[in-house]
Amino acid sequence: MRIKSSYSNSPMWRSAHTQVNLPKELLPLEKISRNLWWVWNQDAADLFAEFDPLLWKETEHNPVLLLRKLPCERINEILKDAALMNKVHSVIRNFETYMSQKFDTSKPSIAYFSMEYGFSHVLKIYSGGLGVLAGDYLKEASDSHVDLVGVGFLYRYGYFTQTISPDGQQVANYEPQDFADLPLEPVLNEDGNQMILAVPYPDRDIYANVWRVNVGRINLYLLDTDLDLNSVYDKSITHQLYGGDWENRLKQEYLLGIGGIHLLNKLGIKKDIYHCNEGHAALINAQRLLDLIEGKDLTFNQALEVVRASGLYTVHTPVPAGHDYFEEGLLGKYLGSYPARLGISWQEFMDMGREHPGSDEKFSMSVFALNTCLEANGVSYLHGIVSQKMFQPIWPAYFPQELHVGHVTNGVHMPTWTAKEMKALYEKTFDKNFYEDQSNHEIWDDIYSVRDEDLWNVRLKLKNRLINYVQTQMKEGWIKSQKAPSTIFNIVDKINPDALLVGFGRRFATYKRAHLLFTDLDRLSKLVNNEKYPIQFLYTGKAHPADGAGQGLIKQIVEISRRPEFLGKIIFLENYDMRLAKRLISGVDIWLNTPTRPLEASGTSGEKAEMNGVLNFSVLDGWWYEGYREEAGWCLTDKRTYSNQAYQDELDAARIYSIFENEILPLYYARNSKGYSPEWMQYVKNSIAHIAPEYTTKRMIDDYIKNFYKPEQARTKLVTANNYAKAKELAAWKEDTAANWDKFTVEQVLFNGQDIKDGAALAFSNFTEGEKLSVRIVIDKKNMIGDLGIDCVITERDTEKKNTKFISSEEFKLAKKEGSKLYFEFDAEAKIPGGCNFAYRVFPKHPDMAHRQDFAFVRWI
Repeated sequence: MRIKSSYSNSPMWRSAHTQVNLPKELLPLEKISRNLWWVWNQDAADLFAEFDPLLWKETEHNPVLLLRKLPCERINEILKDAALMNKVHSVIRNFETYMSQKFDTSKPSIAYFSMEYGFSHVLKIYSGGLGVLAGDYLKEASDSHVDLVGVGFLYRYGYFTQTISPDGQQVANYEPQDFADLPLEPVLNEDGNQMILAVPYPDRDIYANVWRVNVGRINLYLLDTDLDLNSVYDKSITHQLYGGDWENRLKQEYLLGIGGIHLLNKLGIKKDIYHCNEGHAALINAQRLLDLIEGKDLTFNQALEVVRASGLYTVHTPVPAGHDYFEEGLLGKYLGSYPARLGISWQEFMDMGREHPGSDEKFSMSVFALNTCLEANGVSYLHGIVSQKMFQPIWPAYFPQELHVGHVTNGVHMPTWTAKEMKALYEKTFDKNFYEDQSNHEIWDDIYSVRDEDLWNVRLKLKNRLINYVQTQMKEGWIKSQKAPSTIFNIVDKINPDALLVGFGRRFATYKRAHLLFTDLDRLSKLVNNEKYPIQFLYTGKAHPADGAGQGLIKQIVEISRRPEFLGKIIFLENYDMRLAKRLISGVDIWLNTPTRPLEASGTSGEKAEMNGVLNFSVLDGWWYEGYREEAGWCLTDKRTYSNQAYQDELDAARIYSIFENEILPLYYARNSKGYSPEWMQYVKNSIAHIAPEYTTKRMIDDYIKNFYKPEQARTKLVTANNYAKAKELAAWKEDTAANWDKFTVEQVLFNGQDIKDGAALAFSNFTEGEKLSVRIVIDKKNMIGDLGIDCVITERDTEKKNTKFISSEEFKLAKKEGSKLYFEFDAEAKIPGGCNFAYRVFPKHPDMAHRQDFAFVRWI
């Protein structure tokens, strides 16, 4: 028998890692590496980079990995470098001073729930604007001494990494995260083992590891179901952000809401306010209700008063289609046992998630949030108005303008998104307490004292850094993807640092209209090939893997960018993440945004650009509707000319070309002997002075505290005092009013002395301007224990009977009570010229009712 010359079985690899033991002088840096404070404190990030620049790049700016891989020889060199050790001691001292500061107990404490958080590209638990906003908010809570705890998910694969194939197709790559390498820590039980949360799903428990991300002084707790105690089917709940089918989405929202409250209970954490960042977290209120009913022996209606008092729902979506809706059968599979435990019927529970109770609509998490949170808000002034219209069907007796839905315009975390060179300029120019008083316009006005040349040089440095970054990334990307080197080098060589550089970066949803610039390719070609006024465009963004139209837009732009006349003039950058975003929003000259009005809820990328002296050119939508100032940026009107969207797109595109050709480019190139345009620098200064201070998360969190958190904190104290006495009183009043609503009678309606109780006698009337009007109404409320109110609602007359335009409402005065009878009076003057309609609306009234939608019973008489 011939003996084989080679034979081996498969290797049995074992994992091993040699942990570097940091000397005591450097040991505090381990703690700093696992606290995201380093993300917005440049000295700390710079220190890690200085330890080993090549290793810092290799570890993709991850200090946890850097310290783990730092060679012993280099550690010894650091210890012997006196100048470097001074920096080490300075960073440690600054961190410990920061962490030693206490929360401000005059501000309410917050529990904040979100499906995603964006802090750094290192921790991939975000997809886009919603997550980055949540991450910025937690950073600001830390800076502003707000006692806030966050709850979310630790995704194994996070959101996808994007590459572009040779034919321009987006390729989504899901790369697993090694949690041991990330800036987070396992939460430990008393026995030293990692805490595992058992979340009761129907017929089984689903288990989740509990992790903590330290965000300065703030704790963010993350749940992770990828552990062996779960079935393969359940392990995947936290694999992907917004991944899987509708059942997996419901399992995620169940885990975030119901599991999130179980987690806080297990950790012994109670907060004043429970804030849902989008409807994904709405089920926190189902569990909070259950805890009060089963733990505090409250009825459903009593518990609802308590839960609503401390609940806030923030909506980021401007259209109904953007909300999550679940089929009744699917919802019943996971929440079927809840109604009986809550003391209500399944139909009543379903109706809490329906715009039209009693219908066969799907269950909307947003509607459930609105019905279980006392307050709700949009994320810009315009979005607040859009949200009022969107949610009006839930309270059909009230017009959108009358709803309690408010707004807080989003902001950005200024220390995170401002480039270090701009921060250095601000710190040198402004008051040293600048970061604690970011909304103070007087401080920002000092930007006018900065020499144009100095500000221009900072802007130029940031621009060149972006260009170098783009060139490096494109060359490295060519090596990885094996694309034609001639094409890459043609693009790289044509990037002109003297050209006006325009950036466009966002999610590639169709309403963002990334295609708008490419409407007229002949005109665009003339624009980008004008040697007198060179201009270049950088595009970047991801489309959801299920969004074929968005992916089609990417392919279209990539194909156009490769045409000879556009090569190197229009560039698409792969894999838009926070790392690229920071370079882009600080390095371009113009930030372009072209959404379909009014579908931009807020948008924050332009706000980030503002912090760096980058000028905005956008549709008057979202935050720019409020932020735009003349001679500080450019805009497309918020008004529509055509109902046909294709015609409107064509008109907007023509306007964009015209503004670039006739306004922006001549201004930018009106350069003096020093190489810059003084007029352009005046625009930059105007933008920094008048726009930037309004759009920070400092202003944003202050608005939430003033307009929502403090009022809700006061109401929570009201309804929970004395063993929930007020909650019980309000619940009893509402129950009685509902039971007797159809029993009260209208005894008399006198209009200028004429009896119009039946309505027909005054179907139409003519009044003279200034004429005195008198209305007297008598209502017998019968056995109803509470009071009633009446208001006169005035609307614009619509002869076509299509739309009713609200003008105003005026409440009647309760003149007297006699037994069960209420006597109302209303006196006014005829002031509204032309035709109008008016009607009388009866509503329940209680001195402790928060607002009309708190108990929206209405009878028109």
